[in-house]
Amino acid sequence: MHPPSALESAPGVEGELCFQFMKRSPGRLARAGFYRTQIINKRAWIVDPMGNPWLSLGVCHISFNGDATDTGAAPYQEAVRRRHGSEAIWARAQAKRLKQWGFNTVGCWSSESMYQQGLAYTLALNVSTFAGGDWLHNAFPDVFSPAFRDGTAGAVEKICALRRDDSALLGYFTDNELDWNGFRRGNILFDTFLAREASAPGKVALVRQLRERYHENITAFNTTWDQQLASFDSLLDNMALYPGAAADLAAVSADKDAYLRLAANTYFSICRDAVHTVDPNHMILGVRFAGRAERIVAEECGKYVDIVSFNDYSYDVPTDKLWELAQATYRPVMITEWSFKAMDSGLPNLRGAGVPLRTQSERADAYERYTTQALSLPFVVGLHWFQYTDQPYEGRVHDGENSNYGLVTSEDEPYCTLVERMRQVNARASEIADTVRLS
Repeated sequence: MHPPSALESAPGVEGELCFQFMKRSPGRLARAGFYRTQIINKRAWIVDPMGNPWLSLGVCHISFNGDATDTGAAPYQEAVRRRHGSEAIWARAQAKRLKQWGFNTVGCWSSESMYQQGLAYTLALNVSTFAGGDWLHNAFPDVFSPAFRDGTAGAVEKICALRRDDSALLGYFTDNELDWNGFRRGNILFDTFLAREASAPGKVALVRQLRERYHENITAFNTTWDQQLASFDSLLDNMALYPGAAADLAAVSADKDAYLRLAANTYFSICRDAVHTVDPNHMILGVRFAGRAERIVAEECGKYVDIVSFNDYSYDVPTDKLWELAQATYRPVMITEWSFKAMDSGLPNLRGAGVPLRTQSERADAYERYTTQALSLPFVVGLHWFQYTDQPYEGRVHDGENSNYGLVTSEDEPYCTLVERMRQVNARASEIADTVRLS
């Protein structure tokens, strides 16, 4: 397996990648009885609690409640209550199906009743909800705030301490699709935090970093940015900072990148320390990057997580991006959201990521193509399909998504063409993965 064309001009890149992966592996091997990562024959694998090489083939949002609409209707929940009577019976039935279809992992956003059904499972900690964060609305938390550190520690204590001895738990996602550098929000973190009040911890940290970078020399800062500030303290009263016409734009960009790196390091280190304080046994699975990962953020992420998670709704696997991510982090990669939808489902498919295909047969073909492409990358250790059931025709409550992402309909009926192909492909997953090497 060769890296993408963008990397072919760099001699030895795969060998260096393998070396760095192997360099980071020791220290996890002692955790017998829990999932971990390991390089085996120059390929990244998850190792299961029994010590066997393993790939995580999962499905997200296996939820008894399903998706609700603005009116409060929940078509899937209504259907499965009629069919199964109770959530416990429902959970056993879905686990049986998933195993038959070759899946082994309960992905993010799933019902707790699925956690003890003989499948691995994952949990989302959602720590960005502390200190002003809200990933659904692209608000980035003030990771420098005591409220973020304390809130993260408190949430982790409640969630992780109870599960530290659970061998079925694959690991924790700290968050989902944070807007690290304004790709949704519009402003990079430097500008976002500069626009906050003078006492905001993130803004205080920003000004402190500039002081340090310029060695308390406001004249040097003014020259670089083409400003006329009397002191660094005056930056606390500024809500915006625009380089002047004579500014050194490369140096300005470096200042902004340095703040992004500081914020990323602060976020990931707080999360890692909080989790490992109460649960040293389980892996940290990253933040579910939303189709892109700034190199700076990826580099800091790789220092503190076991697996890097990446959400993607492309037609083909974004091979170049994933190679760059693996190189930046030296960590295995798991694609934690991906999907295809089709118009023959009868759903509008107007809201939600991805371009609709025509038929369920095309969905099945796309599943086989994408899975094969992904597992042909020697650092990819899993894929989690989004999602288990179709979204409501009327659209789900918080964003109106109304797409045919499901393995089953809102009436809990499987898409037989799709799930049969999934069964066939999943049965060959380890064989596909074992054909590629990091060097």
